[in-house]
Amino acid sequence: MSGKRIAIAGFQHETNTFSPARAAFDDFQIADSWPEMLLGEKVVHETVGLNLPIAGAAAQAFDAGNVELVPILWCAAEPCGFVTDDAFSRIRDMILAGIADAGQLDGIYLDLHGAMVTESHHDGEAALLAAIRSQFGDVPLAVSLDLHANISADFVDRADIITIYRTYPHLDMAETGARAMQRLLHLIEGATLHCAFRQVPFLLPLNAQHTAAAPCARLYGLAIDLPETEYEHAEIALGFTAADIPDCGPSLLAYASTQERADAMADRLLAEFNRAESSFDTTLFDPDDAVRQAMRLPGPVVLADVQDNPGAGGSSDTTGILAELVRQNASGVLLGVVCDGDVAAMAHQAGVGAILTTGLGGKAGPAEVRPFGGAFQVLGLSDGNIPYEGEMYGGGVACIGPTCLLRVCDTDADIRIVVSSTRTQCLDRAFFTHFALNITKARIICVKSTVHFRADFDPVAQQTLSVAAPGLFPCRLEQIAYRHVRRKIPAGRTP
Repeated sequence: MSGKRIAIAGFQHETNTFSPARAAFDDFQIADSWPEMLLGEKVVHETVGLNLPIAGAAAQAFDAGNVELVPILWCAAEPCGFVTDDAFSRIRDMILAGIADAGQLDGIYLDLHGAMVTESHHDGEAALLAAIRSQFGDVPLAVSLDLHANISADFVDRADIITIYRTYPHLDMAETGARAMQRLLHLIEGATLHCAFRQVPFLLPLNAQHTAAAPCARLYGLAIDLPETEYEHAEIALGFTAADIPDCGPSLLAYASTQERADAMADRLLAEFNRAESSFDTTLFDPDDAVRQAMRLPGPVVLADVQDNPGAGGSSDTTGILAELVRQNASGVLLGVVCDGDVAAMAHQAGVGAILTTGLGGKAGPAEVRPFGGAFQVLGLSDGNIPYEGEMYGGGVACIGPTCLLRVCDTDADIRIVVSSTRTQCLDRAFFTHFALNITKARIICVKSTVHFRADFDPVAQQTLSVAAPGLFPCRLEQIAYRHVRRKIPAGRTP
């Protein structure tokens, strides 16, 4: 293959339109669960070895040989409400300027999410691709997307290749970027691929999207098995249901050398999805029942606070499960990560051993959620730079600001709580082991996460219960007052 020049960039946001917070430009500049905004060569150098799509794409290009990468920028902001028009336009223009400055290009690769909603665009990624196409025409363009992408026909029409994560928890992010780069290089060499796009006619709550469980495991297995040649591929996006937009929901893509073959693969996948509709497990427990069951079972039992998942736009500070754990005098409990910068600052000022009398959490979530008032002993302090230990983010560092470990006082309950200054999804044991807590000896582990925690916690959990305490990430879809969604909303199961 003769030398090829490929521009690469990343712009990631998963938008929860039910969250009152906004993603401003500054939010894309800071480090949090993911790295800070990276410019130029730092895009490649500071993501090497990380489980990020852009890292996998770069590695694939280097392995192919004779490819010159032109890195422009990479940025992400913690999921929340709409991306501001200011943030979107500034980052879009930075990408456009970088592509223009790159000179002659043979291709473009973009690391996007697929569920970005801006103040002016239901489909932020389609708006970005429209701007690129308007300025740079038909240069081959490949995109990798998150499994929770809400894909529109407009977006598909503007991308030559789309690849999508196949695991939730997302263990294959780098692999997905590599797959996109591999297929982009194939296109640059002159290949022709036809695309078939289908939208599944029903929504699927995220707590039912665990890809190691049935029927997702079977559907993804089919997507992998359907292709008959190296460059045929099928992709599944399960959708992000906290985005109230017309294209919210699962979608299917198939690529092949003929349209007939692409259509056949997409139609087969769609038929299997429709047959599986009633078999997705959408079970959610109310907090009182979940805690009662957890106290009767051998531990560790994981209680997933699915509706306060900051990785899906939750505030990470709701107190519904905490209040129930205290009410039922639960013992051996680890809970994390509660975001309350005020309490973390108080703990750092008071020092280890101090007793704080204050209200914890309940400040940024739904109006009906109140702070949990009481006394808390400070057991540990940290600067909040916590190296990840698990497979999903291993090699990276969570930057969550001043952090502390608290113990609830003046109660028969035995509960330890990790409190941060910046929202972060509790998807890694490191948030507890950083404070020398032994999760294998816990009776109950409460995590503010929906599914990502399973990669690191399932190996030690005797049982896991998904709990529907009030939060900004609604999972009982039948209770949501959608205005724009066009697909069928299935009724959730009750235990």
